[in-house]
Amino acid sequence: MSSSNVKNSPNSYEKAGVNIDAGEALVKAIGPLAKATRRKGALPSLGGFGGLFDLKAAGFEDPILIAATDGVGTKLKIALSAGIHDTIGIDLVAMCVNDLIVQGAEPLFFLDYFACGKLDVETATQVISGIAKGCEDAGCALIGGETAEMPGLYAHEDYDLAGFTVGAVERDKIIDGTTIQPGDALIALPSNGVHSNGYSLVRHCVENEDLKYSDPAPFDQGKTLGEALLMPTRIYVKSCRSAINTGGVKAMAHITGGGLLDNVPRVLSDDLKAEIDANKWDLPPVFQWLKEVGKLSPFELLRTFNCGIGMVLVVAQDQVEQVTKTLMDEGEVPIVIGEIKEHDGPASAHVQGHQNCWGYDWPWTASTKH
Repeated sequence: MSSSNVKNSPNSYEKAGVNIDAGEALVKAIGPLAKATRRKGALPSLGGFGGLFDLKAAGFEDPILIAATDGVGTKLKIALSAGIHDTIGIDLVAMCVNDLIVQGAEPLFFLDYFACGKLDVETATQVISGIAKGCEDAGCALIGGETAEMPGLYAHEDYDLAGFTVGAVERDKIIDGTTIQPGDALIALPSNGVHSNGYSLVRHCVENEDLKYSDPAPFDQGKTLGEALLMPTRIYVKSCRSAINTGGVKAMAHITGGGLLDNVPRVLSDDLKAEIDANKWDLPPVFQWLKEVGKLSPFELLRTFNCGIGMVLVVAQDQVEQVTKTLMDEGEVPIVIGEIKEHDGPASAHVQGHQNCWGYDWPWTASTKH
């Protein structure tokens, strides 16, 4: 065809790179996934212009709404390289709903944003199946979302994710940390791997070691490196709600970017500090590996990664036994890792380890920097 004929040929949205039929096929494919997340208060709305939710039907009397939004960072690059797309949606939900539960909020509903260069219905369905699984685990409804096909902005195989969730808590049950005092205990809940922070450093370590994501994981026998690094972020909503119902939880910190050093102080006033004993738990193999191949100092390791702890609860000493039992009944393995001490401010966290703890060959302390 001559150049003049190309210029004069009819145009269409599909020729420009956007396939409306593929988008409609995706909506049809994910309909049953969203329906499986239906909960009390959620009204049928998938495919409409907005998601509907009835707070009264959900059983609230004087609710405060709490909203959160997040993504999964460059963990997406590993999912794309490994060709594993059915767990990254769990990460997306977890990063949002875990931020709600720390203030006592029950996640009510979730919306997702999926952007790509060229919509592959099979890949997108796998991603959204993970989102639906995460919503089921958190007890919230997937009530809508947006799929954007944007050729020229993303490479054909690339996609990006963002999540948005809204929760509610009765006004008199908000958890804000105002009752924390010296002597309160820090109860930790284990993570499930790297979760969704620090993956730019993870990928840098993988590249420096000249590894492929299809190679056996050096730290996890029986898994490929991609499978091991894509272990989805744990969702702590149900176990933490049970702990909250004991009445003994004063505050919670979701251990994300910044690790223990930056996230625990976020719930403390400036006259308090958290003293954490690293000998109370073993550094999981994935972090041992990252420490060694990345030559990471204790500070860099603890401020970049969760180091095996995904959630920290602040609990009065006389409530530790009850809260611990409740968490164990929910299948958790809680560990008392330290306590709150007086401090001359600003709020901070100090993590201490003894000789050979975590593989470091000297007594060490890693503290929040201000």
